[in-house]
Amino acid sequence: MGKLTRRPERLFYFRLALALGVTVQDLLVRISSSELTEWMAYYQMEPFGEERADLRSAIVASVTANAASKRRFKPADFMPRFDRPKPQSEGSMRQMFQAAAKAFGGDK
Repeated sequence: MGKLTRRPERLFYFRLALALGVTVQDLLVRISSSELTEWMAYYQMEPFGEERADLRSAIVASVTANAASKRRFKPADFMPRFDRPKPQSEGSMRQMFQAAAKAFGGDK
């Protein structure tokens, strides 16, 4: 992910290529600089792709959670974060697996 995080325009190229059903290489060969700039402007006004879908789902999740809880949730509370993996200790992983085992009927 190094190149993509250092060069945000590369991330946009991948999003656009995915939306158009072509490879990034094909996209960059077939599209002019001015059209690419227009696509970037369009994306700023009308975002597309998985990030937008995640936001829609997060809005629904926050409304549902707010209806069932006294705590106030924001859509950001339900947005997946792929940029910063959380380090897990051995103890926290063990607790997670023990809880899962208990939930699925295991005793160990």
